[in-house]
Amino acid sequence: MHTDIAPMIVPAEFPELQALVWHRDATRPIPAEEAFAIYERNWRFVDQKRLTPSERLLIQNLADKFGHGILLTTG
Repeated sequence: MHTDIAPMIVPAEFPELQALVWHRDATRPIPAEEAFAIYERNWRFVDQKRLTPSERLLIQNLADKFGHGILLTTG
């Protein structure tokens, strides 16, 4: 199910995204397109077992909006 996503994402609200941005302030919102790029670039570090339902939905919605429905997970 696709829902609209906010233009800015707060990494601290999503455990795996927060872990991926360990080097910056996770409470500072980032553009949704940047969040998508972070997930895609660092997918090998995402613990998929730890993804919450809301984070899974976020990733799918980001992929729908910025990746034409695809999250590139190999590199």
